[in-house]
Amino acid sequence: MSYISLRLNSLISAVKKAGNTLTRDFNEIEQLQTSVRGHAEFTKAAIERVTKILRTELQKNNPDYSFVGGKTKLSDGQCFVINALDGSVNFMHGIPNFAVSVAIIDNKQVLASVIYNPATSDLYFAEKGSGAFKEGYRNHERLRVSGRKELKNALIGAQDTSLGVENAGTRCSGCLSLDFAMLASGKLDAIISKGNAIESFAGGLLLVKEAGGYIYEYDQSDIRTDNQQAILQSGNIIAGNAEIAPKLFKALHQ
Repeated sequence: MSYISLRLNSLISAVKKAGNTLTRDFNEIEQLQTSVRGHAEFTKAAIERVTKILRTELQKNNPDYSFVGGKTKLSDGQCFVINALDGSVNFMHGIPNFAVSVAIIDNKQVLASVIYNPATSDLYFAEKGSGAFKEGYRNHERLRVSGRKELKNALIGAQDTSLGVENAGTRCSGCLSLDFAMLASGKLDAIISKGNAIESFAGGLLLVKEAGGYIYEYDQSDIRTDNQQAILQSGNIIAGNAEIAPKLFKALHQ
């Protein structure tokens, strides 16, 4: 990618600004008393601050876009899907595996997305038709899904490890957004996850697709193609590279 579009640049700027306050909050959380109530209230306040920043920044260039997430459902038209803190349990326990995620959806198609882990400064972005990248200091790294072919050797991200596949390795990271980033980067070979809120995976869908991956709705009948609208509606996902994704789909539906 020779340049970052104005649309994508606005997403990156908003996410980084929101991430700055989240970094400060994360640094403070370890200084709190080891009280579940204290940590939970602090995390809730952090989410509210980040959400406010994201909404303010994103509306500067697109005041007519609606916001989707939580109880607000996806509809036709242009909207932002934001997740102020994916991996909130990790954050609350001082585990640096969490992310801010933002996506633009138009007519139920994801057009651009950014996933950012403020704790590690890792930022991933994609725009439809332009590829997926990890931000670099001078050059951005083009992302590609893995080339692994055998399901038995695959490493699968599963938010519910009971969904694992025999002989395949599974891991539960607690942050679906970053699992998608790892899949797009070739570090995970597949993802299985069901019943997800749209804000947890909308950004990741485009990242994986633009990195050459395949994404299926868990219960779709025809796996010759994906069905992004069905995925956005159900939140039930099987994703992987061209070899692993269909094999995983078939293994889970035997």
